[in-house]
Amino acid sequence: MSTYDFPDDLLQAQRAWYTTYRQLAQEENPSQTTVLRRTLQRLSVRIATHPYWATIPGRAPAARTALKQQTWEPDPAEARR
Repeated sequence: MSTYDFPDDLLQAQRAWYTTYRQLAQEENPSQTTVLRRTLQRLSVRIATHPYWATIPGRAPAARTALKQQTWEPDPAEARR
């Protein structure tokens, strides 16, 4: 498996996506779910259009999977908040 040197802002965006997704899965307030879904959409666009993907042509699908695997676990800094 290849290793990738993801930029910090891309890692943070993917972690924020997972955090928001987990919040959405537990949310019961309809007005809050709307906010969380919009946040997911914005983060999805930020991740998908990040300039990093242009630096690895032909390997982007594998890199996207690696990014998801690397950021699946919650960020320890966020757990302390």
